[in-house]
Amino acid sequence: MTDAPAPGPIFGYTAGRSLEAMDRAGVTKAMLSCPVPFGDDPAAVRTEARLFCREANEFGAKLVADHKGRFGLLAALPMIDVDAALREIEYAFDTLGADGVGLGTSYGRRWLGDDGFDPVFTELNRRGAVVYSHPHDGPCCHNLLPNTGPQVVEYNTDTSRAIWNLINDGTDPSTGLPVSPGDVATTTSSKATRYSNITFIWSHGGGSLLGLVGRFLGRGARPESLARTPATNSRLHHLKRFYYDTAGTTNPIQMEGLKSLVGISQIVFGSDFPFGPITNTVEGLRNGGLSAAELQAIEHDNPLRALWRKA
Repeated sequence: MTDAPAPGPIFGYTAGRSLEAMDRAGVTKAMLSCPVPFGDDPAAVRTEARLFCREANEFGAKLVADHKGRFGLLAALPMIDVDAALREIEYAFDTLGADGVGLGTSYGRRWLGDDGFDPVFTELNRRGAVVYSHPHDGPCCHNLLPNTGPQVVEYNTDTSRAIWNLINDGTDPSTGLPVSPGDVATTTSSKATRYSNITFIWSHGGGSLLGLVGRFLGRGARPESLARTPATNSRLHHLKRFYYDTAGTTNPIQMEGLKSLVGISQIVFGSDFPFGPITNTVEGLRNGGLSAAELQAIEHDNPLRALWRKA
């Protein structure tokens, strides 16, 4: 496609570099994803987004085919163009054999629970798809603090915004009562409930989620509530059914917090390669106070269950 954008490889990425890094870290199979947010005004690059996603997905599918058993594909979608995203879902799954999709946490000022994305998530829900999400800093939040890169605070915050946007059911977490816009008290089915057939996977252990649990759950964060099986389709129910990867999250504070909130069964290995060595994540997990059984779950059993269900 001669009119497609042609950016250079991120951090000099090549399949050879990826395989070398995987072998060094003892990784048998990795998911390829390219969740591009398309800038502060994605609507201005609708055509470029559509072409980029098709090119990226065909490139990923070729790597999967050329290196049998080493890669899976999480397809990119031009989310700002719903009709194009629906066409890309069909092509990625039915022609390329994608294992799921890889999305940004937001596009412009719209997070994943935005009503405008409903047709896309309805189709992904129908297919029982895996949706992996990676953050960035949205147009609201560039360079808010001096000497502070977006990965320090904003990436994590964007992830927690996306999670809240999906689990928000219109009730006040502190009271359990409907939020009242004007004189009308209403509750809604959360998007996470509506799309209960989607397997969501969040980067970086859910970003700022652990620091916001009390605000997201209110009374549901009390010890007695956390000890019980959560009510079906409650916020806690969805937090416990989502998966969370270990990229940048292998320190014992976050790992213990995630284990306490969602259980070891919902944590999957993720490294953020090529932004950092895969061995950093491996070593972090090894030094994070996890048992051999917990490491086996994070590094093998949970990803196999979450990502390769069709295998």
